[in-house]
Amino acid sequence: MDQGLLKEMLERSASRHSHLCPRQVLGVRLGLLGVKSLDLRAPVAGKRLLVILETDGCFADGIEAATGCSVGHRTLRVEDYGKSAATFIDVQTEQALRVAPRLDVRQRAADCIPDESSRWKAMLQAYQVLSDEEMFCVQAVQLNRSLKEIISRPGVRVNCDLCGEEIINEREVRVDGRVCCLACAGQAYYTPVSLTGAVLHPNGNVLHQR
Repeated sequence: MDQGLLKEMLERSASRHSHLCPRQVLGVRLGLLGVKSLDLRAPVAGKRLLVILETDGCFADGIEAATGCSVGHRTLRVEDYGKSAATFIDVQTEQALRVAPRLDVRQRAADCIPDESSRWKAMLQAYQVLSDEEMFCVQAVQLNRSLKEIISRPGVRVNCDLCGEEIINEREVRVDGRVCCLACAGQAYYTPVSLTGAVLHPNGNVLHQR
């Protein structure tokens, strides 16, 4: 483990929070290992690397600092499983590796720093010195969607036939021959509500009155 690189990435992550926490360290360590396991160099320039995170929060900031990937560059995505794990995909070779903490990583941290009264402080210190093998499992995986579909083509624009809103990056679906956004196709994460309390369909029609 390159301690100089680790220190640089931890400082980069901590600058966003004005402090450093164990989950940031975990994210940085996991991010550096994911990049190294693909024989790439951190932080990865351009769009060679795609990272799919399984949670958000401080862990995600650590991953972003270590890999150079970001939501804005469309190289970092979140599939929120509530797990401190991530899949690293080499866009050129399409090799995909999922990296996750070992199930007993917290106990290993406690055993590594036995004289620390605070479990939080023990993890903060131990996560910086334990080996990759002691902390993580790396597993080759196959994506359930094609990489081309996941990345899509930026700049492609269509309008939903039901609500009329613009859809970018090929995220539309077809329902009964019509172009639909995910909301109008029944996959919305929200339900529109009017100021009068009526529950609306994404196209604006009233579904029922509260």
